[in-house]
Amino acid sequence: MPSQSGNNDRDIRGSLSLSLGRLVDNLFERFSNPRHENRNRRILLVVTAIILTFIIFPRQEFMSVRHEAGDIASTDIRATRDHLLEDRALTERKRREAEDAVPFAYSFDQQAAAELVTRFEQALVVLREAAAHREEAEQTSVDQALRDIFGFTPSRTEIAALMRLGSSSELIGQVSQLAERLYSHKIIADKRRFAADSSHGIMLVDSRSGEPLGTMEYVVTPLSVEEAGAALKEIRIVAGGVSSRETDAIKGLVAKAAKPNLSFNEDLTIRNRMQARESVRPSFIQVKRGEMIVRVGERITEDQAQKLQMLFAARHGTHHLFTAIGIMGLVLVLFYFPYRFARKNIRKFNPTSKDLLLIALVTVGLFFVFKIGMTVSAALGTPFPSIDTHDYFYLFPFAVGPMIIRIILNSEVAMVYAAITAPLLGIMFNNSLFVVVYALLGGIAGAHGVRHCKDRSRIYTAGLKVSVVNLAMAFSFQVMGDSFLTIQTLWSVGFALAGGLLCSAIVTGVIPLVETVFHYVTDIKLLELSNLNSPVLRELMVRAPGTYHHSVLVGNLVEAAAEAINANPLLARVAAYYHDIGKISKPQYFIENVGGGENRHDKLSPNMSALILISHVKEGVELAREHRLGRPIIDIIRQSHGTALISFFYGKAKNVATEEQAVDERDFRYPGPKPQTREAGLVMLADCVEAASRTLADPTPARIQGLVQKIINNIFIDGQLDECELTLKNLHEIAKSFNQILAGIYHHRIDYPEPAYKEKDKTPGGKKTLEGSDNEQAKTPSDRDETPKKGGGDDLRRLGISR
Repeated sequence: MPSQSGNNDRDIRGSLSLSLGRLVDNLFERFSNPRHENRNRRILLVVTAIILTFIIFPRQEFMSVRHEAGDIASTDIRATRDHLLEDRALTERKRREAEDAVPFAYSFDQQAAAELVTRFEQALVVLREAAAHREEAEQTSVDQALRDIFGFTPSRTEIAALMRLGSSSELIGQVSQLAERLYSHKIIADKRRFAADSSHGIMLVDSRSGEPLGTMEYVVTPLSVEEAGAALKEIRIVAGGVSSRETDAIKGLVAKAAKPNLSFNEDLTIRNRMQARESVRPSFIQVKRGEMIVRVGERITEDQAQKLQMLFAARHGTHHLFTAIGIMGLVLVLFYFPYRFARKNIRKFNPTSKDLLLIALVTVGLFFVFKIGMTVSAALGTPFPSIDTHDYFYLFPFAVGPMIIRIILNSEVAMVYAAITAPLLGIMFNNSLFVVVYALLGGIAGAHGVRHCKDRSRIYTAGLKVSVVNLAMAFSFQVMGDSFLTIQTLWSVGFALAGGLLCSAIVTGVIPLVETVFHYVTDIKLLELSNLNSPVLRELMVRAPGTYHHSVLVGNLVEAAAEAINANPLLARVAAYYHDIGKISKPQYFIENVGGGENRHDKLSPNMSALILISHVKEGVELAREHRLGRPIIDIIRQSHGTALISFFYGKAKNVATEEQAVDERDFRYPGPKPQTREAGLVMLADCVEAASRTLADPTPARIQGLVQKIINNIFIDGQLDECELTLKNLHEIAKSFNQILAGIYHHRIDYPEPAYKEKDKTPGGKKTLEGSDNEQAKTPSDRDETPKKGGGDDLRRLGISR
């Protein structure tokens, strides 16, 4: 039961994988639909340009160059256009001066004396009413009423004096005069503050109406509340019938009830200062186009740092839209025109729509990673101040893109890709020419290192090559910048070495993902498919052994021929192994699997026989899709027979047809398409040559050479090679390679001499003993007339082979 459950799980996973694979294939086929292919490519270009614009767009916090006072300028900096820059420091200085020129506002209460007399009169009214009622229980309410009037509760002596005041009109007049004399001075609560503010200027405003009363410039400083109370005690009050104790109590009550008539108006002061500040217009600096801001090697001054900051602020603050439009225009131009040039002038540059989609995704993904890297490198400047922000750029894996494109596609596409992306990287890294050169040369080195990548170790070897190139460039740039043998040079060299190894690690992890999602077949994948113990080939060997051995021989032929014409020998050999897997379903209908048995085509009509032969191509494609063999293998399965004529059954159909019956040649041709690549053409040629070579009764080198030449000429004349890139020179090299391989397979073995053994005395059982006999006598060719040597029959009997 567990094994059955495991098999069911594998079946489910296999069906899901197949369904997902078909879904992805359908999406790619829709994207590559010839009816909408150009439209889809334009949409892909625009979408990619928009995304890259958002990624490349410079942000102030990501700027790699920040000029501070005291820094050494690494390059000449000029104004790229006329600027009218706000001098923020000068503007701020003027605004502070205007703000400091505003006097402090103080509120002056001109009705303070009258208000004090009024409060005394209100107190007298309360006391008279209380005296009229003469209720002891009302004392609490009287105290509360007096507290509300004066802000404190008068003492019993002061209340008694107030009662006397109420019965003496002369004393009431004295209190009024006393209040007038008290407030003839300016009384202030915080005398120390006033003394400090008076040096800056004092502006008086009416506390009630808010009207300005002018500025205050007094030689005599205003009195504090305590000083005013002390001065009040020196004033004499003369009233008939009033004791000195009562007059002192009255003066004390007046002093306690007196409030400052001069107070600091903070709200008005702040408001006046803000108005003065806002009234100052900004100051501007005129910067002309081409004006030198700072020269290379100079120490940046405060003024220069301020001017540079204003230049960058003006650029980032007012030209975001124009910057974005400019970046997007550059992206479109850099992608479109090199692409058009390469399509017209580079023979092997012919990416499909799926290839362009892969290129777009790789580009967007890498640029996004680089943007994050810029953010991280800027953040690392604080915890690691000894490492320059620029040094981290040597660690960036710029070569990853060209390496992936080279492994998946070819060198031509990888070169064009590197030439396009390097300038874009320079723009993203603050228009750095160093980044352009570093990314371009590193990408070329990486793409060259992974050519014919047949195993994972080749990727790491390529990473080491990238590290060497990076190291050379890093060292050269540091020497150019007069940083020879400094700690900065060591950091740069170390990061450059690590950058190449990082490229290898990323590519190793990404390639399997690309192979799975996009169904690409790389050389690494081809090596896995070349295993003759793969499920498809094992099934082919069991069910169609003749086809299996035929495919293996075709693989040997195409591999040698591909090496001779500098094609892809691995792809050619693997495609040859799988080109006839469609024969698995009906193996007995193909002559190589019949042996000496019955030929089932004898009972079928020629049309039916041709239909069975043609169907093995379609069934092979379906089987290849089921086992995820990849697009290149599937294409070669389709193209390996081209539109060739099944001449045997076509001739048979013509022989059995009556005069009224017309035999259509198209019914006896494979559906095609014709071979589109050199590898597909090689498989077609080798398939026909290997099958025909089996019909040679005496395969001598001369006959093999004639057969190969005839087969290749017939295929060429039939136009089967018109759509692939095989040249006449290639056909000559292919024929030469086929001749060598077939001659090695069908060569005659030399006639060995008669075995040299001595016949010893026979044993009692009648047996002979042999000495020095290692080899069996070779068979005599049919075209040779030689007398059998003595002892030959004994040799056959000895090996167990009956005559």
